[in-house]
Amino acid sequence: MTILVDTPMWPAHGRYWAHLVSDADLEELHAFAGRCQIPRRAFDLDHYDVPEERIDALVAAGAVRVTSGELTRALIASGLRVRAKDR
Repeated sequence: MTILVDTPMWPAHGRYWAHLVSDADLEELHAFAGRCQIPRRAFDLDHYDVPEERIDALVAAGAVRVTSGELTRALIASGLRVRAKDR
């Protein structure tokens, strides 16, 4: 199981945001987010939204940096993806 974080590209609240996902298990994702002090309110059904200034710390804690396309493919392959139309 791997935690993945993509490139921060989504602007909101004066900063850019990335997505943090698990390639296999939501419990693993929640545990990792908890260890990294990411609040549960940042969870959006299949990913956490994380601000760009947190990326280096997440990688230091064990997340793997990937492109947005790689993250999406891994999320789909895991079966955890919630499609936009299902949100």
